[in-house]
Amino acid sequence: MGRTLFDKVWNKHVLHGNEGEPQLLYIDLHLIHEVTSPQAFEGLRIQNRSLRRPDLTFATLDHNVPTIDIFNIKDEIANKQITTLQKNAKDFGVHIFDMGSDEQGIVHMVGPETGLTQPGKTIVCGDSHTATHGAFGAIAFGIGTSEVEHVFATQTLWQTKPKNLKIEINGKLPTGVYAKDIILYLINQYGVDFGTGYALEFTGETIKSLSMEARMTICNMAIEAGAKYGMMQPDKTTFEYVKGRPYATNFDQSIDWWQTLYSDEDSYFDKVIELDVSNLEPQVTWGTNPEMGVNFSSPFPEIKDSNDERAYNYMGLKPGQKAEDIELGYVFLGSCTNARLSDLVEASHIVKGNKVHPNITAIVVPGSRTVKKEAEALGLDVIFKEAGFEWREPGCSMCLGMNPDQVPEGVHCASTSNRNFEGRQGKGARTHLVSPAMAAAAAINGKFVDVRKVVV
Repeated sequence: MGRTLFDKVWNKHVLHGNEGEPQLLYIDLHLIHEVTSPQAFEGLRIQNRSLRRPDLTFATLDHNVPTIDIFNIKDEIANKQITTLQKNAKDFGVHIFDMGSDEQGIVHMVGPETGLTQPGKTIVCGDSHTATHGAFGAIAFGIGTSEVEHVFATQTLWQTKPKNLKIEINGKLPTGVYAKDIILYLINQYGVDFGTGYALEFTGETIKSLSMEARMTICNMAIEAGAKYGMMQPDKTTFEYVKGRPYATNFDQSIDWWQTLYSDEDSYFDKVIELDVSNLEPQVTWGTNPEMGVNFSSPFPEIKDSNDERAYNYMGLKPGQKAEDIELGYVFLGSCTNARLSDLVEASHIVKGNKVHPNITAIVVPGSRTVKKEAEALGLDVIFKEAGFEWREPGCSMCLGMNPDQVPEGVHCASTSNRNFEGRQGKGARTHLVSPAMAAAAAINGKFVDVRKVVV
């Protein structure tokens, strides 16, 4: 029987153990940030251990960094986490994409942009959205702090091999519908746990037609479907993206192997989901997890359990209302899900020549300094600022309430991020997950509108 893409990469990295039991995997790349690494470094110090492979460990600062005055960190805990990572990187010989540096940005942006993320690698990070890198045909997953320390000390990790789930997506995306809508729809239809225990492989003609940035958006949210892993077959689009990047110096030696990374025709999947996106609508979440979402034209559902009731109460909404009825106050364009250059370009087409609605506070946070510089070279910053958006420095920003960028209590925010949990964007914040185009159109109109009628 043939092997899946996941099987091929997994089996190549097994150092010890039998299938069905915990197996020891070699880790090719360890990405770290300021929040989940301090205790792990301290563990090395206590045990008088060195870092096994500092050359395979790379750090960036993202979760806590301010996006207005990046060097003015007023929160004591945030400042300590940042300065601690800077010290640990120096003490242990780790390359750090430091505050204000040309490569600094959200960890899941930095890896691909620098060429560290490559097909066939095993990649870990103390961050739940590490599956982003699976868009390149890598096995990439988030780990806890104790596992971070294990990788620090051994460059290995014990893991139990998951089952395989193929998600075959075909059809041409309608105008005004994007990769973000695909993954939000899947989660809405199948739930926040349909991927639990599986490695997801996204495949099909729709996936093949997407840019690398769009592919990363889908894999980024595999964790929101309950899966640790989301993967896509590397192809010509992948190789062209990787080639020439600073850390992709092994391109010529690796390309032959990369081209073998696909699921064989006779490979076995434990489960298969099929989706035709030809008639897919823009998606909007109404509740407090990504499963609680609807097509733009659909009313919010009836209450079916106590979770729904709690979500409606928290969000200040009612069954039967529609997305256009939500009284928005904030719009956030950013996060590791949708703060890449193509996201900002798409949003700018809608914003150009218009003004932000007077009831809306709108901010744009490029996911990395690379994206910020590229966007400014295209004049996107001018377009956004002239419309009334705030143009910020790179970082995780308003995706989560760990820095000064927070949504006020009780205010509804159209967000391009990945989680709409209670308090995710600040105490009492009400988050609605949408595509960058939907968010941009909402900023101009002061409410959600059908972006299919806006995009031309």
